[in-house]
Amino acid sequence: MPLSRTRDYLSIGEVLDGIKGDFPDISISKIRFLEAEGLISPQRTPSGYRKFFEPDVARLRYILSLQRDQFLPLKVIKERLREADARGGAYPDTAGETGRPKTRAPRAAAGNGATPELAAVQLDRKELKAAAKLSDAELAGLEEFGILEATDGGVYDEHALVVATAARRFFDFGVEPRHLRMYRQFAEREAAFFEQIVSPGASRRDPSAQDQAAQEVRELAGLSRQMKEAALRSSLRQLL
Repeated sequence: MPLSRTRDYLSIGEVLDGIKGDFPDISISKIRFLEAEGLISPQRTPSGYRKFFEPDVARLRYILSLQRDQFLPLKVIKERLREADARGGAYPDTAGETGRPKTRAPRAAAGNGATPELAAVQLDRKELKAAAKLSDAELAGLEEFGILEATDGGVYDEHALVVATAARRFFDFGVEPRHLRMYRQFAEREAAFFEQIVSPGASRRDPSAQDQAAQEVRELAGLSRQMKEAALRSSLRQLL
């Protein structure tokens, strides 16, 4: 992102204009919120205006990419920032020459249909509600219909966070928790189908065979995602 020709920093409005193409949901109020939460700390002019230098913009992009791509809550993002600060401010998702944020390649090859792995998180009930912006009633509804559930330890993992975040967006369209029950049913049927496919290898005690079975499940999940998306787009062809 080029800086102003008359100064070596950007205003908050200029930062917003420069990153909105990559992060459409960004707003000045959100940037201010991240500052209030201690994730960014731009300098100020004598008049009190914020000054964003290149490292500040890189840090902001990193934060937004973690929220967008990995659905991480602020608590986890703060830990990632501390790790990056310990490396001298080397943010993995800083902007490249094209102005778009760089993203880490998924662990599996992109060509085999495998689904990228999410960063592991553990959230309590309050943290999950805050991260996904769910109300008590909405979270209770998702649990009532079996769409969300905590682990035996009473915490929610990264998969629950993705489900909760997606459910929150569905609610914006007037969807209710009971309407989302079909996704849980689809997932359970698919899981049983995949288990039948890989069970011969998964049942062997050979660690290499079990690793192969796990890799096959990841690839099947990716292929399933591609199949469902293509079938849905075909069914909605007149609306897209």
